[in-house]
Amino acid sequence: MKLTFCGGAKIVTGSNYLLESGDTKILVDCGLNQGERFCEELNYEGFPYDPRDVEAVFVTHAHIDHIGRIPKLVKEGFGGMIYSTEPTKDFAGPMLLDTAHVFGEDAESKGHRPLYGDDDIERTIARWSGVKYHEAVTVGPFTVEFINAGHILGSASLVVSVEGKRIVFSGDLGNNPSPLITATEYPADIDYALIESAYGDRIHEDLDKRKEILKEDVGKAVAAGGVLMIPAFALERTQEMLFELNGIIERREIPQVPVFVDSPLAITLTDVYKKYSSDPMYFNRDIIALVRSGADVFDFPGLKMTLTKEESKKINDVPPPKIVIAGAGMSNGGRILHHEVRYLSDPRSTLLIVGYQSVRSLGRRLLDGEKRVEILGQEVEVKAKVLSLSGYSAHADQNQLLAWVSYLAGTVKKIFVVQGDGNASDVLAEKITEKFGVAAAVPSLKESVLL
Repeated sequence: MKLTFCGGAKIVTGSNYLLESGDTKILVDCGLNQGERFCEELNYEGFPYDPRDVEAVFVTHAHIDHIGRIPKLVKEGFGGMIYSTEPTKDFAGPMLLDTAHVFGEDAESKGHRPLYGDDDIERTIARWSGVKYHEAVTVGPFTVEFINAGHILGSASLVVSVEGKRIVFSGDLGNNPSPLITATEYPADIDYALIESAYGDRIHEDLDKRKEILKEDVGKAVAAGGVLMIPAFALERTQEMLFELNGIIERREIPQVPVFVDSPLAITLTDVYKKYSSDPMYFNRDIIALVRSGADVFDFPGLKMTLTKEESKKINDVPPPKIVIAGAGMSNGGRILHHEVRYLSDPRSTLLIVGYQSVRSLGRRLLDGEKRVEILGQEVEVKAKVLSLSGYSAHADQNQLLAWVSYLAGTVKKIFVVQGDGNASDVLAEKITEKFGVAAAVPSLKESVLL
């Protein structure tokens, strides 16, 4: 069996792994590379394999850095099937259409042609099949099982059996316990593993107190009389923030203020969450109990969903204090940029970062304390408070990643540490070897290994 790291090696985004056994080739993920710009040059490079030779794509979850180049794969001749959990399939269409729109605008501004169009997305979804957790899919000599990764709704780790060996692709692992979804499952009897390392060098210090810290941060931001801006990924983070704000507001722990979800994509994806919210395969016991009691965990007094550009612009007419949740989560595109241009220079306002910020992204630069940034062609002086709440990251931290590895110890021969920025992968690899005595390597982009 041959494994090639076609993406996600020494970089946190662009997950893409090729497995070969005999004449059969399959892919795990085919994601977009994201960073300082939504439209990264790396996405325009050709695939290091012929898409026509690939028989199937197995998808860990619906974040765009794991699915964002699948339509390009289809456009260039891929004719096989795509497999994921059912929620991931439901998310894929809206996520890809939104990406094509945003990417297209960014590409045009930089003299590129779009990677793909709506027709390519339509053909992609037509060959996409949804499966349940623990349902096995066989393609040639490969048998693939989906187990719960606990990262976002429908996220999975993939256990691949081939040639008498078992290799697990972690996908993105969850920050347990999640306010919404069921917890991470742990694989067993594994020979080789790929593990993500987004937080391989960090600990979520505020995990146990995240609800109290969120309440305190929101309360202070509202009391300051400004605008609380929350750049949030449309998938999972927005829904978590809605659920938590629901509780804070309904318990009257802060004054009732207008709350806007200024993201058409997040609004569409929230409907998918509602579709599965009574299914115990995906949602935790607390959510199931609330939903069965008749509660809408994603709605509360004062909440306004702004679908159109006109509705979005009218947010400016609403006097502060107010709360605006908008994408993109790393401030590398989307409507959050318009709010940041308008309010980052206001010392009464607050930017609350609740998700992973890739190296060089605007969100990371704001988090690192830059006082002057360029947004939408304008220079903005940053006078607003910039706060971070890592406890709401959907990624496992170093301790949780090591806990996942502990279930592999005893059988695993080698672990490949992937999907990390900076030295995160190196730090985690060293920790794995030190703690478990297991060989751990950080592969390079396009490196191949025989297993």
